[in-house]
Parts: sequence; C-alpha cells; structure tokens
Amino acid sequence: MCASYGLDPRFTDAELLAEADADILDGLREWAERNAGETLRPTGKNLRNLNPIVVPQDGQATLEPAWWGFLVNGEPAKFPSINTRSERLQDQPGKARARAIVPATGWFELRKPDRVWHEFGLDGGALFGMAAVTQRGRTADGERFTCFSIVMRPAPEHLAGIHDRMPVLIPTDYAREWLQAEGGREVIDEALAAAASLDQRVVATPRSNDKGVDEKLF
Repeated sequence: MCASYGLDPRFTDAELLAEADADILDGLREWAERNAGETLRPTGKNLRNLNPIVVPQDGQATLEPAWWGFLVNGEPAKFPSINTRSERLQDQPGKARARAIVPATGWFELRKPDRVWHEFGLDGGALFGMAAVTQRGRTADGERFTCFSIVMRPAPEHLAGIHDRMPVLIPTDYAREWLQAEGGREVIDEALAAAASLDQRVVATPRSNDKGVDEKLF
C-alpha cells in the first residue's frame, strides 16, 4: 500500500515522459517548492491538498491538480480507494479506461514487525512516474475534481522483505502509451511488463519520522 509519497524539487534527470515537457517539469518544481518538501498524502474531507498528476488532454500530456482517492456521492469513498491492485484491473479492465501518471521522487512504506520506515525511489534521485487510474468526482458543495488511485503490484524479490507491494512505475518509453492507449487488459499487462524493466533500479533507504512520515496516517 502506498499511503504517502514525495516530490522533491531537486530531482535529477526526469524519467517521466519520453519527450520531457519543460512546462510540466517547471510546474512540478514550482509545486514541490510551494509544498515545502512535505510528503504527499490522500486528500481528505476537510483538507484539500490537491496533488499534481499528468493526464492526456487533446492528444498531449498536461499537468493537473487532482484529488488522491475517489469521491463518491459527494464525499471521500468509504472503501479503500487511494490504491488499486493491478490484479483487480486485469480482472476488470474497464476500471482502467481513464489513466494518469503520478510524478514522484519517492514513496514510503513501513517494514514490519520492526516498524522501520523506508523510502523507495530510483537510483540517482530521478523523478519517476507511478501508474494511476482516474475518475471524476464531486464534493458535497458541488465542486468537481479529477480523482486518482495509484496502481499497485507485487514487489520484486529484492524489495519484498521490506514490503510486499509497490506502485507500478511507468518508464519513459511507455508513458505516452499508458496515457493514451485504448483501455483493456492489454494495457495493464503491458504496463506491468514495462515496469519490470525498472525493478533493479529501485532502492530502499531506512528513514526516521523526522522525514515527514506520519504514523497516524497508516
């Protein structure tokens, strides 16, 4: 489960889009600087901390602030919705008709039973993209948002001892297809195969709570 992730404005070479859009990268750096290095957390009923995602618009990739987790009947879903299992999308590919990429420089997981937090990311501190599915939602006051859920898969062997799941990472050469391809199980299968190419580049670093990870959220 990914319940917190980070976006450090000091990220190195972007591994987000095959043809990195300067406006998107500048927008991410500006957003991350305004966010003062805080980890990103799900948007709640009383706190609208909208997070940047990359979505397709008129055939182009564009940056949009979005609600992490689904809104149902005017309020946050009562079922877990900030993450979606890749296996569920393979069984129900219709839920992956609308997709996005979530930019990040790291995500956080708690290793049990010793309760040590670890930060995961690509070697070199590169900006990377996590696969997400999206849907539109509205709050009780009628305001509408794009809502997103990060797609999770089983972790590879060298990470499974820390946590058994991880986000589906989208390499640059698959980013455009993930955003724009027709829906269907094929796009999920292809995303999982593409993500595996990054497995050996994922590193995990033990962290203490002074890094901004709040145990009360988990």
